[in-house]
Amino acid sequence: MQFDLNEIKVEAGQTVVLTLKHVGKLPKAAMGHNWVLLTQGTDINSFGSEASKFADNGYIPEGTDKVIVNTELIGGGQETTIEFTAPEAGTYDFICSFPGHYALMKGKFIVE
Repeated sequence: MQFDLNEIKVEAGQTVVLTLKHVGKLPKAAMGHNWVLLTQGTDINSFGSEASKFADNGYIPEGTDKVIVNTELIGGGQETTIEFTAPEAGTYDFICSFPGHYALMKGKFIVE
């Protein structure tokens, strides 16, 4: 249970196309995954704890200002693609916000 990349490097302002593939077999209700890019300085544990309350919203807190972009929540055998503009230079965290997954499913999004 981890992303195949724990670091992604891009250029500021670059168009990023990211595809998340769930290689497992379990449905999203049991073992869903998403990819969430957090704003700089967001505490992963606090965000993950809050996100766990929002199952109906794909484990993304409603009205949050902590998420730059995220994929939908997907189940085993599914994939989803998002396209977005890379934020300003800096290092950002990305996680899976499904309850408990953020402890292992995380990495750094480095914008140069």
